[in-house]
Amino acid sequence: MLQSRIFGKDAAACLESVCTADILGTPEGSGSLTVFTNEAGGILDDLIVNKVSEKELYVVSNAAMKEQDMGIMKTAVDNFKSQGKDVSIEFLTPADQSLVAVQGPQVAKELSKLLTGKASLDQLYFMSSFVTTLAGIPNVRITRCGYTGEDGVEISVASSQAQKLTESLLESGVLKLAGLGARDSLRLEAGLCLYGSDIDSKTTPVEAALAWLVTKRRRTTRDFPGADVILGQLKEGVSRRRVGLQMLGTKPPPARSGVAIFSQGQQVGQVTSGCPSPSAGRNIAMGYVAENLKAPGTKVEFKVRDKLYEAEVTKMPFVKANYYNRPKK
Repeated sequence: MLQSRIFGKDAAACLESVCTADILGTPEGSGSLTVFTNEAGGILDDLIVNKVSEKELYVVSNAAMKEQDMGIMKTAVDNFKSQGKDVSIEFLTPADQSLVAVQGPQVAKELSKLLTGKASLDQLYFMSSFVTTLAGIPNVRITRCGYTGEDGVEISVASSQAQKLTESLLESGVLKLAGLGARDSLRLEAGLCLYGSDIDSKTTPVEAALAWLVTKRRRTTRDFPGADVILGQLKEGVSRRRVGLQMLGTKPPPARSGVAIFSQGQQVGQVTSGCPSPSAGRNIAMGYVAENLKAPGTKVEFKVRDKLYEAEVTKMPFVKANYYNRPKK
């Protein structure tokens, strides 16, 4: 992942100029998921922005889009600087800083064993972040987030200490190593998009069923790239929409990315992600279908190896999320 830090009293306004989040209105210590957009309303990448303070942001975006994202943020910073604004940016290289994701219901219990002093995860709610000492390693940033739908954290640690931290986490035997295959099935069960598969530069937040990322204040200010297109779609609608899909019948094959979706003999969409779901116990997928077919329960068919299989549109997430959210008042 690309980790970046943006500094200065104009840091929030600067990053807002290239994404859809209400960073100015985000409380210190909290964060949110957002997207970079282009002038056509397409999604250039998804990212998490943490508001460390009124003068510092911590940003995590996709490693595969590193060069593009660095360019987007640096251009925004340079533009603001040319106007006399107070902003600067630092890109953390893999040689300097690593990111360790720890996910699952035992995370808080196991991490708490490695915290020292008064640090506690009890008040660290979903999308919140703090810097502490963990496993004897100072200046570790823990953010309560992840891409699995489960409770979890992402830990930013000096690369020189990453192995020590990982070994400390594994020492109890409760936490286990997991690869991207496990992460991918979990994020699909949670109904979360993978950039380059489920969302891309030709897909808008409205089409991707991510309109909630365009926050209320930003819909009013209309000052992010592609605002006119996206807000127009919110009003007028779109021709296609990202939906959840599940296979029907006895032992159907999984529908993978690229599989065509049919209705009444006509192709009406395409699968963007799909896999057998260990948690849901069935084959699941997400993809784009014609707008008139987006309602849960709508019957469609998948064409796998020249054979049609029954499926239906379903609500997401496929598995209930278990985020550690702040109690509702």
